Amino acid sequence: MPRLVLILCAVTAALVTAPPARAETYRLAAPDGTVHFTNAPTDPRYQRMQTGSGTAAGWLRLAAGATTRYAEEIRAAANRYGVPEKLVAAVIRAESSFDPRAVSPKGARGLMQLMPETASMLGVHNSFDPRQNIEGGVRHLRRLLDRFGSNLPLALAAYNAGERAVTTYRGIPPYTETREYVERVLRFYDGDPGAAVRTVVYRRVEDDGTLTYTNIPPRGRR
Repeated sequence: MPRLVLILCAVTAALVTAPPARAETYRLAAPDGTVHFTNAPTDPRYQRMQTGSGTAAGWLRLAAGATTRYAEEIRAAANRYGVPEKLVAAVIRAESSFDPRAVSPKGARGLMQLMPETASMLGVHNSFDPRQNIEGGVRHLRRLLDRFGSNLPLALAAYNAGERAVTTYRGIPPYTETREYVERVLRFYDGDPGAAVRTVVYRRVEDDGTLTYTNIPPRGRR
């Protein structure tokens, strides 16, 4: 499988932390798959990003206590399947903003947005039950990590677009939704070096502020 390098250019921390009403972030997807973010676009191909939502519930605006409401269920499933708790929480935030009743336009349901067919395959009888949904979603994520050699970006792309799309394109599919989804989950997950190493994804910040996620180990590290 070819090596994957996913690059995110973070100009300043203010792009993430500034209030949505004031911050304007622009995105450019290059032909080679590199994705750039900036608040000062210098290329006409940059497009302004919608900052209000990543899901129907709004991925930047969480209800108080949302990230800890299902901590016990997340911890139990994460330990059972050997998936970092923070990664599970990042997927849930990107998928449903911790809304157990969320339903996507395509019919995905619950916290981890399981399609009915996938839920049935995983033995989830009620996708709106937080415990069942998280159990099924984490089990599915574990299988994708194993399927793609612990390559986290590819596993996330498969979670969003399906395994066939990832294998067909031999990498993250050229779907705007999928690429933005992978970037979003990695941003939420960022900040846990131990977990990143365990899933064979490395993070590097360059002097100019460029943030790089890659499955290629740094020099001298194997």
